[in-house]
Amino acid sequence: MFGIRRPLRSALSLGLPTAWGALAIAYKLTCPLAQQDGLAARIATSAVFFAVGTGLVLHVRQALLRELKQVRRVAGAAQNVLLRPLPPRVDGLDVAAARLSADRGATVGGDLYEVIATEHGVRVVMGDVRGHGLPALGTVAALLGCFREAVHDEPDLVVVLRRLERALARRLREGDSDTPLAEEFVTVLLLEIHENGETHALNCGHPWPYLLSGTTVEPLSRADPLPPLGLFPLPPHLLPTFCGHLLRGDSMVLFTDGAEDARDGHGSFFSLTEALTKAADDHPVSPQRILRTTLSALLRHTAGRPHDDIALLALQNERMQPNP
Repeated sequence: MFGIRRPLRSALSLGLPTAWGALAIAYKLTCPLAQQDGLAARIATSAVFFAVGTGLVLHVRQALLRELKQVRRVAGAAQNVLLRPLPPRVDGLDVAAARLSADRGATVGGDLYEVIATEHGVRVVMGDVRGHGLPALGTVAALLGCFREAVHDEPDLVVVLRRLERALARRLREGDSDTPLAEEFVTVLLLEIHENGETHALNCGHPWPYLLSGTTVEPLSRADPLPPLGLFPLPPHLLPTFCGHLLRGDSMVLFTDGAEDARDGHGSFFSLTEALTKAADDHPVSPQRILRTTLSALLRHTAGRPHDDIALLALQNERMQPNP
């Protein structure tokens, strides 16, 4: 049925402008009024051609809007497949994620995240591709596909990062110096959380997550991150950063820089730590409640109009085994 409707819609989109144009020409050639030189005749002829021209403009506008909506639906569906909904629990960790778009009409962005349980521990990625639209979506697809395979294959988190670097390099080679693709870079944060809560990280230009322990909110680490992927080659020798232990009941919030860079109408930055501190005071604390409280505060601060895309990912350790 869809195959029949599409040619019919195409035929109508071409047929209507043709009919309007033919009507205007027929009026000019056959209507006696159109052959006269008087003021009334000129006004009538102008009105006819104005009506036809307006109709053509409106028809083209509606056709373009339909095509734009269709492209957005397809792009949104593609991104939803890539950023598939995360399970509520991954190997004893409660999980919640949310995205906030800067453009209400946009469905495609450069944010990426994933949480996967492996024999090497729970491995997490969050990243932010420079740029938006379909080129950014292609880069998200390349990196997430690589991550989902590498985390199971590679016992060393450093090797996972190097595979992501190679995947991005292959992606960038698809462009050239005259295309935005060749200028893309990606901030990436990799986490590895072991069964006892021991956490290691590799950070390439991404904001450090916040750790919520009781009512205390502080960065997971204060170590200097590496440059984003795509700007410079990774150093030959890398060691993951030890970030302590995620104890039972502790939560961790990963985010893209749009969260801390959000401003209100006076140019004041959003205080993510204050929002997370308020969330930590709510009981019972859960990843869903943390995100709900934080997003509500963000929307209030920006009057519902953030200037950059935002992604948030919350993890909470609910494992029953004792921690060190």
